[in-house]
Amino acid sequence: MEYVALGRTNLLVSRTAFGAMSLDCNEIEAYGDKAEEKVCSLVHQAYDGGINFFDTAHSTPVCEKRLGNALHGIRKDVLLATKTVANDAKALKKDLEESLNALETDSIDLYQLENPSFLPLKNGKDGLYDALLSLKNKGTIRHFGLVTENLELAHEAILSGLYETVQFSFNMISSGLSERLVALCDEYDVGCIAMQPLNGGIVKNIPLALGFLQQYENVVPVWGVHTQEELGQILYFNDHPPVIDDQFKKEVENIRLFFN
Repeated sequence: MEYVALGRTNLLVSRTAFGAMSLDCNEIEAYGDKAEEKVCSLVHQAYDGGINFFDTAHSTPVCEKRLGNALHGIRKDVLLATKTVANDAKALKKDLEESLNALETDSIDLYQLENPSFLPLKNGKDGLYDALLSLKNKGTIRHFGLVTENLELAHEAILSGLYETVQFSFNMISSGLSERLVALCDEYDVGCIAMQPLNGGIVKNIPLALGFLQQYENVVPVWGVHTQEELGQILYFNDHPPVIDDQFKKEVENIRLFFN
Protein backbone atom coordinates (compact mmCIF):
# COMPACT_ATOMS: atom_id res chain seq x y z
CA MET A 1 0.00 0.00 0.00
CA GLU A 2 1.24 3.48 -0.89
CA TYR A 3 0.80 6.32 1.61
CA VAL A 4 0.68 10.03 0.76
CA ALA A 5 0.50 13.30 2.66
CA LEU A 6 -3.04 14.67 2.51
CA GLY A 7 -2.34 18.20 1.33
CA ARG A 8 -0.87 20.42 4.03
CA THR A 9 -2.29 18.33 6.85
CA ASN A 10 0.11 16.10 8.73
CA LEU A 11 -2.00 13.06 7.85
CA LEU A 12 -0.21 10.27 6.00
CA VAL A 13 -3.07 8.37 4.40
CA SER A 14 -3.32 5.25 2.28
CA ARG A 15 -3.82 6.05 -1.41
CA THR A 16 -6.82 3.74 -1.24
CA ALA A 17 -9.39 4.98 1.28
CA PHE A 18 -12.39 3.09 2.65
CA GLY A 19 -15.74 4.77 2.08
CA ALA A 20 -17.94 3.69 4.98
CA MET A 21 -21.14 5.47 3.89
CA SER A 22 -22.47 2.23 2.37
CA LEU A 23 -22.17 0.01 5.43
CA ASP A 24 -25.98 -0.16 5.47
CA CYS A 25 -26.26 -1.22 1.80
CA ASN A 26 -28.52 -4.06 0.67
CA GLU A 27 -25.60 -6.49 0.37
CA ILE A 28 -24.73 -6.00 4.05
CA GLU A 29 -28.31 -5.76 5.34
CA ALA A 30 -28.96 -9.14 3.71
CA TYR A 31 -26.93 -10.69 6.55
CA GLY A 32 -29.62 -9.67 9.04
CA ASP A 33 -28.47 -10.11 12.64
CA LYS A 34 -24.94 -10.77 11.39
CA ALA A 35 -24.67 -7.47 9.47
CA GLU A 36 -22.40 -5.89 12.08
CA GLU A 37 -20.19 -8.97 12.05
CA LYS A 38 -19.91 -8.64 8.25
CA VAL A 39 -18.97 -4.96 8.61
CA CYS A 40 -16.22 -5.90 11.08
CA SER A 41 -14.87 -8.40 8.55
CA LEU A 42 -14.83 -5.78 5.80
CA VAL A 43 -13.13 -3.13 7.94
CA HIS A 44 -10.47 -5.53 9.18
CA GLN A 45 -9.92 -6.89 5.66
CA ALA A 46 -9.27 -3.31 4.56
CA TYR A 47 -6.99 -2.62 7.54
CA ASP A 48 -5.02 -5.84 6.97
CA GLY A 49 -4.64 -4.79 3.32
CA GLY A 50 -2.95 -1.55 4.38
CA ILE A 51 -5.88 0.89 4.35
CA ASN A 52 -5.60 3.37 7.22
CA PHE A 53 -8.06 6.06 6.08
CA PHE A 54 -11.78 5.53 6.76
CA ASP A 55 -14.40 8.08 5.70
CA THR A 56 -18.01 8.17 6.88
CA ALA A 57 -20.78 10.73 7.52
CA HIS A 58 -23.19 11.80 10.25
CA SER A 59 -25.94 11.74 7.61
CA THR A 60 -25.61 7.92 7.65
CA PRO A 61 -25.77 7.28 11.43
CA VAL A 62 -26.04 3.49 11.11
CA CYS A 63 -22.80 3.48 9.12
CA GLU A 64 -21.04 5.70 11.66
CA LYS A 65 -22.04 3.40 14.49
CA ARG A 66 -21.08 0.25 12.63
CA LEU A 67 -17.71 1.71 11.68
CA GLY A 68 -17.06 2.77 15.28
CA ASN A 69 -17.82 -0.74 16.50
CA ALA A 70 -15.63 -2.32 13.80
CA LEU A 71 -12.64 -0.13 14.71
CA HIS A 72 -12.35 -1.58 18.22
CA GLY A 73 -8.71 -2.38 18.85
CA ILE A 74 -7.37 -0.52 15.81
CA ARG A 75 -8.73 3.03 16.23
CA LYS A 76 -5.34 4.37 17.30
CA ASP A 77 -3.76 3.01 14.11
CA VAL A 78 -6.22 4.54 11.62
CA LEU A 79 -7.27 7.98 10.42
CA LEU A 80 -10.95 8.70 10.76
CA ALA A 81 -12.99 11.20 8.74
CA THR A 82 -16.65 12.09 9.05
CA LYS A 83 -18.97 14.86 7.88
CA THR A 84 -21.76 17.19 8.96
CA VAL A 85 -24.59 18.82 7.01
CA ALA A 86 -25.03 21.47 9.73
CA ASN A 87 -25.94 25.01 8.66
CA ASP A 88 -24.83 26.79 11.82
CA ALA A 89 -22.33 26.42 14.67
CA LYS A 90 -24.83 25.04 17.18
CA ALA A 91 -25.97 22.25 14.85
CA LEU A 92 -22.35 21.49 13.92
CA LYS A 93 -21.32 20.98 17.55
CA LYS A 94 -24.37 18.77 18.15
CA ASP A 95 -23.56 16.65 15.07
CA LEU A 96 -19.94 16.32 16.12
CA GLU A 97 -20.83 15.16 19.60
CA GLU A 98 -23.18 12.53 18.18
CA SER A 99 -20.50 11.40 15.70
CA LEU A 100 -17.91 11.08 18.47
CA ASN A 101 -20.33 8.91 20.46
CA ALA A 102 -21.27 6.77 17.46
CA LEU A 103 -17.64 6.29 16.43
CA GLU A 104 -16.57 5.69 20.05
CA THR A 105 -13.67 8.11 19.82
CA ASP A 106 -12.46 11.29 21.52
CA SER A 107 -11.43 13.07 18.34
CA ILE A 108 -11.91 13.13 14.57
CA ASP A 109 -8.85 13.27 12.32
CA LEU A 110 -10.68 15.03 9.48
CA TYR A 111 -14.05 16.76 9.95
CA GLN A 112 -15.81 17.87 6.78
CA LEU A 113 -18.72 20.12 5.88
CA GLU A 114 -20.95 18.04 3.60
CA ASN A 115 -22.51 19.71 0.56
CA PRO A 116 -22.98 23.23 1.99
CA SER A 117 -24.99 25.61 -0.20
CA PHE A 118 -22.35 28.32 0.31
CA LEU A 119 -18.71 28.55 1.37
CA PRO A 120 -18.44 29.26 5.11
CA LEU A 121 -15.86 31.95 5.82
CA LYS A 122 -14.16 33.50 8.84
CA ASN A 123 -16.50 35.61 10.99
CA GLY A 124 -19.50 34.48 8.93
CA LYS A 125 -22.98 34.90 10.42
CA ASP A 126 -23.48 31.13 10.25
CA GLY A 127 -20.48 30.62 12.56
CA LEU A 128 -19.49 27.37 10.85
CA TYR A 129 -15.91 28.22 9.97
CA ASP A 130 -15.16 29.78 13.36
CA ALA A 131 -16.64 26.72 15.08
CA LEU A 132 -14.37 24.43 13.04
CA LEU A 133 -11.34 26.53 13.92
CA SER A 134 -12.25 26.52 17.63
CA LEU A 135 -12.75 22.74 17.65
CA LYS A 136 -9.40 22.27 15.92
CA ASN A 137 -7.66 24.47 18.49
CA LYS A 138 -9.21 22.36 21.26
CA GLY A 139 -8.04 19.14 19.58
CA THR A 140 -11.55 17.71 19.17
CA ILE A 141 -10.89 17.68 15.44
CA ARG A 142 -7.38 17.59 14.00
CA HIS A 143 -8.12 18.96 10.54
CA PHE A 144 -11.14 20.11 8.58
CA GLY A 145 -12.27 20.28 4.99
CA LEU A 146 -15.24 20.44 2.67
CA VAL A 147 -17.18 17.91 0.60
CA THR A 148 -19.18 19.15 -2.37
CA GLU A 149 -20.76 18.06 -5.64
CA ASN A 150 -20.63 21.69 -6.79
CA LEU A 151 -17.35 22.08 -8.67
CA GLU A 152 -17.54 25.87 -8.59
CA LEU A 153 -17.82 25.77 -4.79
CA ALA A 154 -14.86 23.36 -4.67
CA HIS A 155 -12.88 25.83 -6.78
CA GLU A 156 -13.79 28.65 -4.40
CA ALA A 157 -12.82 26.58 -1.35
CA ILE A 158 -9.41 25.72 -2.79
CA LEU A 159 -8.61 29.33 -3.66
CA SER A 160 -9.82 30.61 -0.27
CA GLY A 161 -6.90 28.96 1.53
CA LEU A 162 -9.23 28.26 4.46
CA TYR A 163 -9.80 24.54 3.97
CA GLU A 164 -7.19 21.81 4.32
CA THR A 165 -9.00 19.26 2.15
CA VAL A 166 -11.65 19.26 -0.55
CA GLN A 167 -13.62 16.17 -1.55
CA PHE A 168 -15.45 16.11 -4.89
CA SER A 169 -16.43 13.60 -7.56
CA PHE A 170 -13.50 12.57 -9.74
CA ASN A 171 -13.18 9.52 -11.97
CA MET A 172 -12.34 8.53 -15.52
CA ILE A 173 -15.55 10.01 -16.95
CA SER A 174 -15.40 13.28 -15.02
CA SER A 175 -15.32 16.60 -16.83
CA GLY A 176 -12.20 18.55 -17.61
CA LEU A 177 -13.13 20.95 -14.78
CA SER A 178 -12.64 18.13 -12.27
CA GLU A 179 -9.15 17.51 -13.65
CA ARG A 180 -8.33 21.20 -13.33
CA LEU A 181 -9.47 21.12 -9.70
CA VAL A 182 -7.08 18.22 -9.04
CA ALA A 183 -4.21 20.32 -10.41
CA LEU A 184 -5.36 23.32 -8.37
CA CYS A 185 -5.39 21.23 -5.17
CA ASP A 186 -1.80 20.28 -5.90
CA GLU A 187 -0.82 23.89 -6.54
CA TYR A 188 -2.43 25.17 -3.32
CA ASP A 189 -1.41 22.14 -1.22
CA VAL A 190 -5.01 21.20 -0.48
CA GLY A 191 -5.77 17.54 0.19
CA CYS A 192 -7.63 16.13 -2.81
CA ILE A 193 -10.14 13.39 -1.95
CA ALA A 194 -11.98 11.78 -4.86
CA MET A 195 -15.47 10.52 -4.15
CA GLN A 196 -17.38 8.28 -6.56
CA PRO A 197 -14.32 6.68 -8.22
CA LEU A 198 -16.76 4.37 -10.02
CA ASN A 199 -19.20 7.24 -10.66
CA GLY A 200 -21.87 5.73 -8.46
CA GLY A 201 -21.52 2.27 -9.99
CA ILE A 202 -21.75 3.39 -13.63
CA VAL A 203 -18.12 2.40 -14.21
CA LYS A 204 -17.74 -1.36 -13.75
CA ASN A 205 -14.06 -1.83 -14.57
CA ILE A 206 -12.24 -1.51 -11.20
CA PRO A 207 -8.66 -1.95 -12.51
CA LEU A 208 -9.23 0.64 -15.23
CA ALA A 209 -10.82 3.09 -12.76
CA LEU A 210 -8.06 2.56 -10.21
CA GLY A 211 -5.28 2.83 -12.78
CA PHE A 212 -6.73 6.08 -14.06
CA LEU A 213 -6.80 7.65 -10.59
CA GLN A 214 -3.30 6.47 -9.70
CA GLN A 215 -1.96 8.70 -12.46
CA TYR A 216 -2.71 11.64 -10.14
CA GLU A 217 -0.27 11.45 -7.24
CA ASN A 218 -2.18 13.88 -5.00
CA VAL A 219 -5.57 12.16 -5.36
CA VAL A 220 -6.92 9.89 -2.62
CA PRO A 221 -9.98 7.97 -3.89
CA VAL A 222 -12.64 6.93 -1.38
CA TRP A 223 -14.02 3.56 -2.47
CA GLY A 224 -17.51 2.73 -1.27
CA VAL A 225 -17.40 -0.92 -0.23
CA HIS A 226 -20.36 -3.31 -0.41
CA THR A 227 -18.84 -6.81 -0.43
CA GLN A 228 -15.64 -8.61 0.48
CA GLU A 229 -15.20 -9.60 -3.18
CA GLU A 230 -15.36 -5.96 -4.28
CA LEU A 231 -12.90 -4.92 -1.57
CA GLY A 232 -10.62 -7.81 -2.55
CA GLN A 233 -10.52 -6.52 -6.14
CA ILE A 234 -9.73 -2.97 -5.01
CA LEU A 235 -6.90 -4.17 -2.78
CA TYR A 236 -5.52 -6.52 -5.41
CA PHE A 237 -5.41 -3.94 -8.18
CA ASN A 238 -4.03 -1.36 -5.77
CA ASP A 239 -1.04 -3.66 -5.28
CA HIS A 240 -0.98 -4.78 -8.94
CA PRO A 241 -2.05 -1.70 -10.92
CA PRO A 242 -2.49 -1.96 -14.68
CA VAL A 243 0.29 -0.73 -16.93
CA ILE A 244 -0.48 2.76 -18.23
CA ASP A 245 0.29 2.18 -21.90
CA ASP A 246 -1.38 3.14 -25.19
CA GLN A 247 -3.90 0.32 -24.89
CA PHE A 248 -4.87 1.43 -21.37
CA LYS A 249 -5.33 5.03 -22.52
CA LYS A 250 -7.39 3.87 -25.48
CA GLU A 251 -9.75 1.89 -23.21
CA VAL A 252 -10.17 4.86 -20.87
CA GLU A 253 -10.87 7.17 -23.80
CA ASN A 254 -13.47 4.77 -25.21
CA ILE A 255 -15.31 4.76 -21.88
CA ARG A 256 -15.10 8.56 -21.60
CA LEU A 257 -16.51 8.97 -25.11
CA PHE A 258 -19.31 6.49 -24.40
CA PHE A 259 -20.54 8.40 -21.35
CA ASN A 260 -19.78 11.92 -22.56
